[in-house]
Amino acid sequence: MQKIFDTEIMSNFEVAEKIFRLEVYSPELAAISRAGQFVQVKVADEFTLRRPLGIASTKNDTIKIFYRVVGKGTQALSKKNFGELLNILGPIGNGFNTDVGGKILLVGGGMGLAPLLCAAEKFNSVDVLIGGKTADEVSFWCDEFAEDVDEIFITTDDGSLGEKGFVTNFLPEVLLVENYSAIFTCGPEIMMRGVALEARAHNLPCFVSFEKRMACGLGACLSCSIDTTRGRKKVCKDGPVFDALDVF
Repeated sequence: MQKIFDTEIMSNFEVAEKIFRLEVYSPELAAISRAGQFVQVKVADEFTLRRPLGIASTKNDTIKIFYRVVGKGTQALSKKNFGELLNILGPIGNGFNTDVGGKILLVGGGMGLAPLLCAAEKFNSVDVLIGGKTADEVSFWCDEFAEDVDEIFITTDDGSLGEKGFVTNFLPEVLLVENYSAIFTCGPEIMMRGVALEARAHNLPCFVSFEKRMACGLGACLSCSIDTTRGRKKVCKDGPVFDALDVF
């Protein structure tokens, strides 16, 4: 069950153009949070709505978050400094099932790599396939994942790092490397759909984490609703993680 925490900012800095890495100290929140869940951050009193941000790590009694500056709210968040308090509601959502055995393949694109980073902390054996537009956009992710994964595969749209192309182009080749037991994916919906189709072709369980614009983040406003085989669902309350068979 989510609670409200006044957390202390430990660091908040830019890791790539308009992408920031935020770390806050909150032992209780870190202890009860699971990979795939998210939090609602109150940036300032002048902003009515909280900002939904995925949990990227729960190590060392801290919560790590990555966010992209896209508007006034995230711009204001990027100005927060060490020692300031940040009001956070969380954890929210159902998260990934980290009881899955065997070797897991994580497939992420862009900011969708954040919840997968948290998932990587929870498994004994895991590989990751990272996708982005350029080397500058993905290189810091490689550094973040290095400690918790066995193998890192990389694709960039322009070929400046790793394979040139999209993760969906390279995924069939990656699936020949290991006998994976499941795929966890997060990123643009078109990417996740392609990953889900490839997983189905290989008879692999696949779990997708949706990134949707949210207002309340608590299931009341319906702004993040999606269609599933089980009817209309809310990403914030029923997700953000779904079985790929239910949504694609």
